[in-house]
Amino acid sequence: MIGYVTIGTNDLERAAKFYDALLGELGAKRFMEMDRLIAWSSGDGSPGIGVCKPYDGKQACVGNGSMVALAVGSPEKVQQLYEKALELGGTDEGAPGLRFGTFYAAYFRDPDGNKLNAFCMTES
Repeated sequence: MIGYVTIGTNDLERAAKFYDALLGELGAKRFMEMDRLIAWSSGDGSPGIGVCKPYDGKQACVGNGSMVALAVGSPEKVQQLYEKALELGGTDEGAPGLRFGTFYAAYFRDPDGNKLNAFCMTES
C-alpha cells in the first residue's frame, strides 16, 4: 500500500506552516526535513505526506486529477479538518457532506493549489 506521497510547492515555508497546522489536527508531526522537503506522519509504519520543491529546479505545478485523501474517524473530524484548511488559506473544492452510500467527504486545496480530501466511512 501507500508509504508516502509528495506534493510540490514553490514556497516551502508557507507550505510547512499550512501542513504543520492541518496535519497536526490528525496527530501528525514532521519526521523528515531537508532544504527542499518536509514530510509528516502520525507514527512508525503510518503513511507520510511531504511537500517539496521540485528536484529539477522548475516550478511546482498542480497535477490535474491528482489528489491526496486523508482518512479521518468521523464526519465531525471531516468538518474540523475542512474548516482548518480554509482558515489556513486553503480554498473550497466541495463542502463536507455525504457523497454516496456511506462515503462522507470534504474537498479543499492547499495554498499551492494541490487538491486534498478529508473523508470517513459512516454507518449505513
